[in-house]
Amino acid sequence: MFRRKSLEHLNFDYRVNRLKTYLQQQTNAAPLAVFRIGFGLMMLYGMIRFWAHGWIESIYIEPKFHFSYYGFEWIKPLGNYTYLIFIICGLSAFFVALGLKYRLAIITFFLSFTYIELMDKTSYLNHYYFISILSFLMIFLPANTTFSIDNLWRKRSFEQIPKWTIDAIKLLLGIVYFYAGLAKINSDWLFKAQPLKIWLPSKFDIPFIGKTLMQEDWFHYAMSWSGMLYDLFIPFLLLYKRTRIFAFILVVFFHVFTRVLFPIGMFPFVMIMGTLIFFDAGFHQKIISFIKISINKFIKVNTRVIETFPEYHIRYRKVIISVIVTFFAIQILFPFRYVLYPGNLFWTEQGYRFSWRVMLMEKAGISTFKIEDGKTENFFYVNNLDFLTEFQEKQMSFQPDFILEYAHYLGDHFTSQGHKNVEVYVDSHVSLNGRLSQPYIDKTVDLYQQKESFQHKNWILPFKE
Repeated sequence: MFRRKSLEHLNFDYRVNRLKTYLQQQTNAAPLAVFRIGFGLMMLYGMIRFWAHGWIESIYIEPKFHFSYYGFEWIKPLGNYTYLIFIICGLSAFFVALGLKYRLAIITFFLSFTYIELMDKTSYLNHYYFISILSFLMIFLPANTTFSIDNLWRKRSFEQIPKWTIDAIKLLLGIVYFYAGLAKINSDWLFKAQPLKIWLPSKFDIPFIGKTLMQEDWFHYAMSWSGMLYDLFIPFLLLYKRTRIFAFILVVFFHVFTRVLFPIGMFPFVMIMGTLIFFDAGFHQKIISFIKISINKFIKVNTRVIETFPEYHIRYRKVIISVIVTFFAIQILFPFRYVLYPGNLFWTEQGYRFSWRVMLMEKAGISTFKIEDGKTENFFYVNNLDFLTEFQEKQMSFQPDFILEYAHYLGDHFTSQGHKNVEVYVDSHVSLNGRLSQPYIDKTVDLYQQKESFQHKNWILPFKE
């Protein structure tokens, strides 16, 4: 018994020593610098693109009512000042790319971008969440230690940074991919090819394959299964040097192809840029050399005044490592919160968001709201377009937290208009992944008396398969 305890103690010490050794390992700083530049420029372009399409006005300024995230109801658009938030976000992204006041810039970007994301959940996308948590992680990484304007100002740069700072980004990318693959292991995706069987035939206008492959059942199943396998295995193929180039070719093909098929914004290009960090430092040094040569054609930068040090040592290392360990513990566990709720996840959507479930379902619904006087039982029906945009009504019609929040908005509105004993009921029918529509919300429940919480919403009717 003593011998077994002694062996266990030795194994524990061995693991602790390995961890300490890993945390002390250094690696070339070039990959993190290239990642910083790519991330900053793409985010700057994203802000310009969002503004140019008129989405700031249509999503944040025009609507009378905005759907809020639970706990963040206080975050609202600021009218025309909303444009200022986008300007701040775009400028901070540009400063991140330059490595100019990097720490302040990345904190400003994280706060402004996350504020934009939280202003209205109607426009929720997985990749917005990804950008928020990635920018939060980058606050604690020394991405300006080389090839940055901060180097010029401080007159010093560093060749080596802790290896775990680069591995942290690799791990986050790996979680996004792997969890997206796990989410695809469900009966609709694998055995019914849904919702691809709904979406792909509508792409008949794509040259060469639109009227052929896109209409074939076998192709729908091939896309479903290959998508699942791609997400599950691509992080490991990128990690392994012998398969890295092949894996990157798959990354480019997969994301460009999905971008052609679906309007998912910049996410494919962000992921393509992000996966470059898996390549060796020599590759990134070539990118930096190319950028330096291009810059020197227009601006002569005196880099001789910069003193180069071999290694960068992070201040408050123990605190920062503790924050990052906590961060990843949350990222690993949080997507599994759906197991705490009964019912079909795609139906109830309790625990669906922020869990890397990318394009897994096609839902459509019709939700008709009835305002009733609880004493006289007099009632009338609401025209949703009197209060919501078409896009908001579409998103509200099949998402239970949207339906509840809108019910409270209607209740407050009609109470303020002088109506007495206001009760709010909804007659809602929803279709999931091509099935016939089913009753969705218990129409005998007064939603105005229901409160939003993390508890199970027992007024969602069971899914009948």
